[in-house]
Amino acid sequence: MKTNRSKSKEDEYFLDKFDMQILRVLLDDSRKPLQQIGAEVGLSPTSCWTRIKKLEAQGVIKRYTVDVDAAKLGYQDSVIVQLTLESHSDETLYEFGRVLATIPEIQEAYLVSGDYDYYIRIAVRDTRDYERLLREKLYKIPGIRHSQSHFVLRVLKEATVPLM
Repeated sequence: MKTNRSKSKEDEYFLDKFDMQILRVLLDDSRKPLQQIGAEVGLSPTSCWTRIKKLEAQGVIKRYTVDVDAAKLGYQDSVIVQLTLESHSDETLYEFGRVLATIPEIQEAYLVSGDYDYYIRIAVRDTRDYERLLREKLYKIPGIRHSQSHFVLRVLKEATVPLM
């Protein structure tokens, strides 16, 4: 017997095993042809294309991009910076985030709970480049009370999303 229940928000984003397999394949190489994706997940290319379009429409797939090796472009070091601001007004947080978004060396920035307000990951060529970035860009942003920097010695794991 078929039930008549209305679609909920959770149903919109329900991903079955084929959707998850397609996402794994695309995360590994988003340029694979549909024929190859279909062969790997056990679906026809047309079914894969339909599912990919659905995942895009739902916002599950946000964009396609290239994974660039920063070190091969001269950015040998990564620095994690913890920052605290003087004020936490909506205007201050908005303006701080807006300015951070304009600094190309900043790869990620998170507003966090705890002792610091932000965790920021920065790509730099070396320690002199980092000192220049602090002096010329980061410390020119008004409202920073305190910062602490940590140079990344080795990356143990990088992942986009935990697909089970």
